[in-house]
Amino acid sequence: MLINKRIHITIIAVVLMLYFILINNKNNLFDSSYSKVIFDKDSILISAHIADDEQWRFPNTIDIPHKFVAAITTFEDKRFFYHNGIDPIAIFRALVYNYKNKKVVSGGSTLTMQVIRLSRKGKNRTYLEKIIEFFLATKLEITHSKNEILSLYASNAPFGGNIVGLETASWRYFNRSGKNLTWAEASLLAVLPNSPSLIHLSKNRHLLKIKRNNLLKKLYLNEVIDKEEFTLSIYEPLPRITKPFTNIAYHLLNKKSIFDNNIAKTTIDYYLQARIKEIAENHISRLSDNSINNTAIIVSEVNSGKVRAYIGNVNIKNTNNNYFVDIATSERSTGSLLKPFLYASMINSGEIMPNSLVADIPTHIRGYAPKNFSLDYRGAVPSKKALSKSLNIPAVLMLKEYGLSKFISKLKKLGMNSLHYDSDYYGLALILGGSEGSLFNMVGMYASMARILNNYNKTNKYYENNIRELSFKEINYSKEETETSTLSASSIYLTFDAMLDVERPNEYRNWEYFSSTNKIAWKTGTSFGFRDGWAIGITPEYVVGVWVGNADGEGRPNLTGIKAAAPILFDIFGALKLSGNWFSVPNNDLIEVNVCTKSGLLATDLCKSRIELVPKNAKNHTQCKYHKLISVDENGNLVNNNCEKITQIIRKPWFILPPIMEYYYKKKNSDYEELPRIRKDCKTQINNNIEIIYPKELTKIYVPIDLGGKAGETIFEAVHRNTNTSIYWHIDDKFITETNFFHHIAVNPSKGKHKLTLIDSNGEVLSRNFEIISK
Repeated sequence: MLINKRIHITIIAVVLMLYFILINNKNNLFDSSYSKVIFDKDSILISAHIADDEQWRFPNTIDIPHKFVAAITTFEDKRFFYHNGIDPIAIFRALVYNYKNKKVVSGGSTLTMQVIRLSRKGKNRTYLEKIIEFFLATKLEITHSKNEILSLYASNAPFGGNIVGLETASWRYFNRSGKNLTWAEASLLAVLPNSPSLIHLSKNRHLLKIKRNNLLKKLYLNEVIDKEEFTLSIYEPLPRITKPFTNIAYHLLNKKSIFDNNIAKTTIDYYLQARIKEIAENHISRLSDNSINNTAIIVSEVNSGKVRAYIGNVNIKNTNNNYFVDIATSERSTGSLLKPFLYASMINSGEIMPNSLVADIPTHIRGYAPKNFSLDYRGAVPSKKALSKSLNIPAVLMLKEYGLSKFISKLKKLGMNSLHYDSDYYGLALILGGSEGSLFNMVGMYASMARILNNYNKTNKYYENNIRELSFKEINYSKEETETSTLSASSIYLTFDAMLDVERPNEYRNWEYFSSTNKIAWKTGTSFGFRDGWAIGITPEYVVGVWVGNADGEGRPNLTGIKAAAPILFDIFGALKLSGNWFSVPNNDLIEVNVCTKSGLLATDLCKSRIELVPKNAKNHTQCKYHKLISVDENGNLVNNNCEKITQIIRKPWFILPPIMEYYYKKKNSDYEELPRIRKDCKTQINNNIEIIYPKELTKIYVPIDLGGKAGETIFEAVHRNTNTSIYWHIDDKFITETNFFHHIAVNPSKGKHKLTLIDSNGEVLSRNFEIISK
């Protein structure tokens, strides 16, 4: 009875053990943490991050290279494909070897059992543990295919130090994927897990080579490899002490959206990424002498939107330059980068044409007084030139005309996702860097513009997905047609054409005289305080964006788009393989019109004209307002019918700018013809010879108290068409002073409302109302 009871207890214990081992044991053998790994478009490793447990363990290898399969089964388990997890022959042989040597020399473990042992980390190697491994190996054979078992082994076997897994070891030791290993390399990795702590690449290398070559000989004798492969393989040297994993795209490691189970297969081009990283480091090494320590760079294909290079920041030795900050996605002041979008929007609506004149004069708008970077004025400038020269005042006046709210709405439709506030928050300074945007966003917007144009030129159609974010992954976009586009192909073409005229840095000037130089539409931007320097360039194939500055926002002298960012931009374009082609003219979206040669507006009968292309659907074109008929006598003096017979009056067209525009325009344009003098006995009907620069009508002027406790002065300024004419200044009908040639005065009116009156020598009168709001 006692014996039977013990038998029953034993049976119950065995059944319970089998239940917990074979049935209740969790299917997920390995719950290890994995490294993050990023591959380029051709599956080349570009960055990796160590796992949480400080092991380099790449995610599971699914497809095991056939060379490694042949090598590992020959070395570890030659009957792997024929047993069910336990190899009785290998176990019997191990028992014999161990008995003869009076110690454990061989365990007789199959690869399946080794997988179980790897999964049961830290378990002592006892006979009981061996029995458990038998049971679990049997279960594994039942629940997994042979290829899956090989995958588990290859993904979790140790390969020396903190290197775990075949794919990890392949990249660490040979800088290539396991599928590209040679026979010698596959054999080396097959023998390495056998005793990784005793024999590895930095310890007992000669023994490691002997083991590898012995395995190669077995492969040869088994006719897995031929004699030539065997001979070449045994002479192949072992890899030297390894370098760290490549990490040329460090900042992509933090982009969760690109990972799938800790693996990111991206659109990055390894070789381009490496070259651009080198360019960036070279330039920042130079710029760091001026304490400019950071740059970010993005290169994207236009049509696909795929990112081919992404430099979030660069690391400069011996500097604390906030390398870990990904500036490519950081929102920074955009400087002048939004000007092309405004230009294209106004071209698109017909509010300007490429050569229509826009004002470039001293400007005060509700207390806001923008200045050009050069601190001078041109009076009037063709809109195309205003863009290529990146003039601030014309841009502000254009935005005022177009409408701030409408422009913000347009930017959002074009993909700008950093406009978090309403138009009152930004004001007209939006166009000069009063808003923030990321390099990633800016490059995406310019790429969308170029994509609209490219697709239209191919099909004469617009598509819903023309405007989209840049992508790090392969995405197949549907091509749903749409009747309209946020910007027309013609407006984009004309904008890029204007951007060709942006003057390149010194070393790239006169580019158009070299046949090997590519056309590049490009734009720079510089933020207030010299904190950000931008440069973005566009061709039909690529968009390149560069930001330069300091991650902590410190401004530096000469930290401008043209001086700091543009040289990097053109070095990058030099590294790209460009076709040399330029955007085709979207002829189906353009029409020919006659424009005035001087004003750039639609020509009237008074203008000399030329043919110019403008968008077909633009509806707001205006006729030239600067050419007017004047009356002169036979000597060319201005007259009217009060002082000259009608039969003697000669009527002729004349290009006449408003006084303030004329005052600055004629300084820059020597061919400008001023109005003829008025004949002494005539009172001209041509007025508007005086213009007040400041104050504007109903301006409210704040006059601060200086350090001495006295009220400060305010400067009033005016211009006159005739530089030799005197102007007499009055405030509240009280004479103040007379000015000649330079018409500006310093005054100190009392608090309250006042009236400024100017009278010239010919009796022309101009008045403005203003208010002093503080003393």
